[in-house]
Amino acid sequence: MYARRDIDTPIGPYTLAASAEGLTHVAQRGAASLPPGAEAPDAKPHLDAAERALAEYFAGGRRDFRDLPLAPVGTAFQRRVWNALLAIPFGETRSYSEVALQIGREGAARAVGMANHHNPLAIVVPCHRVVGADGALTGYAGGLDRKRWLLAHESTRA
Repeated sequence: MYARRDIDTPIGPYTLAASAEGLTHVAQRGAASLPPGAEAPDAKPHLDAAERALAEYFAGGRRDFRDLPLAPVGTAFQRRVWNALLAIPFGETRSYSEVALQIGREGAARAVGMANHHNPLAIVVPCHRVVGADGALTGYAGGLDRKRWLLAHESTRA
């Protein structure tokens, strides 16, 4: 069972979803991947914490979300990639191939890109910090304008 909450951010409206285990989704409002909302009182504290954490991030006072209980659903490979993304320091970027090397899968840059594409926890699991091998901004489910904004937001506070 999931609970949902809509929030407004400087980069547009987002929806948070959580289960009793933790935050499951941070996605643009209306995204097809969002689970249906329901009465899930055990999830409310996770939504409260995530909303506060995102407000702190956008205000410039938060650099990571490691203290939030996260409960994304994905394959073992996707979860390995998402965990690697959590290790990318605030204000820095890594290439898809660097992330592949980090998880011990040299040559799996495309698979890392697909795992990023399926990241259900935008911003919180910072897939926006992954760029092309030449440093170019490439693919972001939220659009390159949002990716550019997030990277600029972090670089001015790093």
